[in-house]
Amino acid sequence: MAILPREAPGVRLIEVLNLRKTFHDRKKGDIPAVRDISFVCSPGQVFGLLGRNGAGKTTTLRMLATILAPTSGTAKIDGFDVNDRAGEVRKRIGYLSGDTKLYDRLTGRELLEYFGQLTGMASPAISSRISELKGSFGLGDFLDKRVGKMSTGMKQRLSLARVVLHDPPVLIFDEPTSGLDVLGAREVLKIVRDLRAKGRTIIFSTHIMTEAERICDEIAIIEKGSILAQGTVDSLRRENGGGSLEDVFVKTVGEVNGDA
Repeated sequence: MAILPREAPGVRLIEVLNLRKTFHDRKKGDIPAVRDISFVCSPGQVFGLLGRNGAGKTTTLRMLATILAPTSGTAKIDGFDVNDRAGEVRKRIGYLSGDTKLYDRLTGRELLEYFGQLTGMASPAISSRISELKGSFGLGDFLDKRVGKMSTGMKQRLSLARVVLHDPPVLIFDEPTSGLDVLGAREVLKIVRDLRAKGRTIIFSTHIMTEAERICDEIAIIEKGSILAQGTVDSLRRENGGGSLEDVFVKTVGEVNGDA
């Protein structure tokens, strides 16, 4: 059974309704990757997709980012449908995928200038925006360093800056702390919290329980392409008899897999 979206107060920057994606394999036939997912997000909210690798998180986010077309269902970003108004959706989102690649031969500044031009920003606006992000993203020490010589943490901060350069209202982060050490992950989570404080609407995909607890206002537990449970950390705990979020996750996923 699909989990229906909970009512969210005020403006809804993200509305997802019965989103479904099926891939076709010559030998195996149709393979459902996402099954009738629905949820809503309001400004200033971090909505977490919590699930194991292969649960359907990335496929869902790629449909919201208009990289993949849904098999059925729909989603609206700032009022624009991902099926019919993909160009308008792209203007309003910043998308950080788990496998984003940067250009090693460019400096950090050159890379941001390049991506700013791709979004249609004028050169003065790009320069002004880079100056704004320099401090808040901790880019000062390596902005003029070549990307190929940067550490993993530096590259991730630069990737985040690239995503928010055109100041979109909606941000989609797919496993943004993947491959980072503890300090690097903390820096990324701080940036996400700062963006939320500025009113950005954020979808945050992770398989790390502590991250979801610390950063997400609402969480959807996803397994086998379906949302099995949704709510705040506290409400999910109450509905599952207490315990940690990890306990809730194991119980929820175990029930659908017959392990409970």
